[in-house]
Amino acid sequence: MLTRAADYRALRDGFRWTIPERYNIGVDCSDKHAPDRLALIYRAGDGSVTRYRFGDLSNASNRVANLLTAKGIARGDRVAVLLPQAPETAFTHLGVYKAGMVAVPLFTLFGEEALEYRLKACGARALVTDAASLPKIAAIRDRLPDLDLVLSVDGAGDGAEDFHALMARASDRFTPVDTGPDDPALIIFTSGTTGQPKGALHGHRVLLGHLPGVELPQEFFPAEGDLFWTPADWAWIGGLIDVLLPSLHHGVPVLAHRAGKFDPEEAFRVLADFGVRNAFMPPTALKLMRQVPDPARHGYRMRSIGSGGETLGEELLAWGRETFGLTINEFYGQTECNLVLSNCAGLMDVRPGSMGRAVPGHRVGIVDAEGRELPDGQDGNIAVKAPDPVMFLGYWNNAAATRAKFAGDWLLTGDTGRRDDDGYFWYVGRDDDVITTAGYRVGPGEIEDCLMAHPAVAMAAVVGVPDPVRTQAIKAFIVPAPGHLPSDELAEAIKAHVRTKLAAHEYPRIVAFVDSLPMTATGKIIRRELRARHE
Repeated sequence: MLTRAADYRALRDGFRWTIPERYNIGVDCSDKHAPDRLALIYRAGDGSVTRYRFGDLSNASNRVANLLTAKGIARGDRVAVLLPQAPETAFTHLGVYKAGMVAVPLFTLFGEEALEYRLKACGARALVTDAASLPKIAAIRDRLPDLDLVLSVDGAGDGAEDFHALMARASDRFTPVDTGPDDPALIIFTSGTTGQPKGALHGHRVLLGHLPGVELPQEFFPAEGDLFWTPADWAWIGGLIDVLLPSLHHGVPVLAHRAGKFDPEEAFRVLADFGVRNAFMPPTALKLMRQVPDPARHGYRMRSIGSGGETLGEELLAWGRETFGLTINEFYGQTECNLVLSNCAGLMDVRPGSMGRAVPGHRVGIVDAEGRELPDGQDGNIAVKAPDPVMFLGYWNNAAATRAKFAGDWLLTGDTGRRDDDGYFWYVGRDDDVITTAGYRVGPGEIEDCLMAHPAVAMAAVVGVPDPVRTQAIKAFIVPAPGHLPSDELAEAIKAHVRTKLAAHEYPRIVAFVDSLPMTATGKIIRRELRARHE
C-alpha cells in the first residue's frame, strides 16, 4: 500500500514490493475482512438494492468452489464468466480463484462468433452466464467440445443447469487450494485493436501488482468513507482489477450497477444516490457525460476519478475540474501489464495530454525495437522492464506471440510514446496508428483532443489514409454533437479550427460525419476499421 510522501521521487524511491510466497486472490478478497463489513452494493435492473457483507462473499464463493469441484472441474481448468456487474460475478470469480481454477471473463456484448473464438481458444470447461446470454451459448455449444458445464444464474434451461439451486446444495465451507503468486488465476483476452484477440494469462500476483497503480490515481486509495464504482464491465481488466478486486482487497465497498447501454445522465444520478467517492471512468464515458447540462444539480461528491484507455486531453481535464471540483487522473497500461503509468494531482503537477509518471514499483522506459533505451524526448516503444508483479505470465497457448512481446527484458507495449526530462510520458499512438504526412510523424491523440474542443463535435477519431503527395492524409471521422447537422460548411469550420489551433500539417484534409465510431468492448476506437472504411 502506498503511503503519502513529500513528493513523487520520495514515493518512488522508497517503494518496495512485498509479494508473499503463498497467495490466493479469492482468499485475500473475501476471507480476511470482518464478516459484517460492507463489501458490495447491488442495484438491479428493476431498481432494487441489495447489500452484501464480506461474510456473504466468503460463504458464497466457497459454495461456488464446492459446486464446481463436485461437477468435475479441477485445478487449472478454465471457467468462463459471461455476466454483467452482479453479485454472482463476484462470487464466481472468488470461488474459481479459491479452487485453483482459471477465470476467463467475457463481455455480455459479445456475439456468437466472438464468444466461440474465445471459448475455444482458452478451452473453457465451464461457463457461468444468465438468461440474456444463454441463447448465444446454446447456438455454438456443439462447436465447443471442451465445454462440459454451463450454469445460468436465472435458472435451468437451454442446456444450462441452475446456478443458484446448485449453490444452495453446496457447502459454505471450503479449504482453498494452496497457490503461489505465479500460479495461473486469470485469462483476459486483449481488446483486438490490432488483430485477433490473444488470451493474456495472469498469475495470482496480478492483483498485488495492480495495487500501486490503483492507489495513486485514486489519490492514495483507500481513505475513510471511500466507495468505488465504474461503468466499465467487470469482464475488462479495467473493471475487474482496477476496481472490483482492489476494493475488496482493501475492504472498500463496491457498487455493482446493472445497466444496459451507458446513460450519462443516469451515471450522475448513480454517483449521487449511492454516495460514490471514487470512480474509474473510461474517456468515452466522460465524453458522453460532458454533454449533460447542469450535472451539479444531482449533488454528487467525488473524492477521486481515474481514467485510461484513450488520452484525455486538455478539454476533458478542464471539464472535469469544473464539473467535479477535482483533477481526473489519467493512467496507462494494457491487458498484459496494466497500470504502470499514472498521474496523481495530489502529489505532482498534472500535465494535460500526459499519461503521468511511472507508478512506484514499475520500471517504464522508451526503447527501440531491439530493447535499447532511448534518450528523453525521443519517440519509441513504451516498454516495461521484467520482472514485474503486474506482468502477465504469457499468452495462452501462444509461445511465439509471448516471445515477440519482449525485446530482452523489456515488454513492448506496441504503443509509441516519449518521456520528457521530468519523467512524464506522452502517448503518440499505436505503432500502426501514427500518421506519416508531408514528412511529419503525427499521433492521432492531439488532433482528436483539438477536434473535441469544437462545440459541434461529440466524438472524433483520426486515421491516416493514402495520399499520392503527402504519403498519408489525415482523415477525421466526426460524430456531430446534438443540435449540429453534417454539412460542407461545418466540415470546413472543423478543418479551420484544427489548422488554427495546431499546425498546417496536422489538420484533417478529409472530414467524414458518422453516426458512431467503431469501438472495442472496452471503449477503445478501432482505427483499422476506420481505415478499411476509407478503402
